[in-house]
Amino acid sequence: MHSPVAQGFSYFREALPLLLRPGLRLFVILPLLVNLLVFGGLIVFALQLFNDTLAQLMSSVPDWLSWLDWLLWPLFVVLMLLTVFFTFSLLANLIAAPFNGFLAEKIEVVLRGRDDFPPFSLQELAAMVPRTVGRELRKLAYFLPRAIPLLLLTFIPLINLIAIPLWLLFGVWMLAIQYVDYPADNNKLSWPDMLAWLREKRWQSLGFGGTVYLALLVPFANILVMPVAVAGATLFWVREGGVERVTGR
Repeated sequence: MHSPVAQGFSYFREALPLLLRPGLRLFVILPLLVNLLVFGGLIVFALQLFNDTLAQLMSSVPDWLSWLDWLLWPLFVVLMLLTVFFTFSLLANLIAAPFNGFLAEKIEVVLRGRDDFPPFSLQELAAMVPRTVGRELRKLAYFLPRAIPLLLLTFIPLINLIAIPLWLLFGVWMLAIQYVDYPADNNKLSWPDMLAWLREKRWQSLGFGGTVYLALLVPFANILVMPVAVAGATLFWVREGGVERVTGR
């Protein structure tokens, strides 16, 4: 029998075969296209900003300190990667939220063998946009008040030693929230009730969120993570009794 943490991992692992079903391909391709466009645009912007900033900085440095160029390059690269990673995640999830909502619907239909959702149409997509974008902003409102104190901790000597594991744990938790919220929102589970449900499934949530976190660290492959994570989160939702939480059965 799987431990709760391993069970969370298994939901992500089992998601890929679901996405290969013919009826789901459209809902997989759309978020991937959004990812590629956002990621490509941010990479071009970040590289341009990186080159301009470094050139401006080095122009004000005396010749005898020109060796700092070699020191600043890796620092700027790390900063750029972190900025692109977090900005990409925020923008991609915001833009792709309606498509991810539809993908979660279709995965749930496959898993449950019944379709209680409205059929896909442009009108239905347009109607979903305000709700899903509002839910993404709700996640941001949850994230910022917790992320800012953690960020401040990183600048305090000695105390900043605990900042890295806290950041890691919080990032894993946020990824579980990010993706499980799609099927929860589709089933009209309120934000507080969704958080309470995830806390009840704390170890499964951390196992799932941790797997998504590791997958996002793989260069270029992280572009493919979003639809897999949506499918895995829907598996999580159905098998851990999310529907019963809504219906009370």
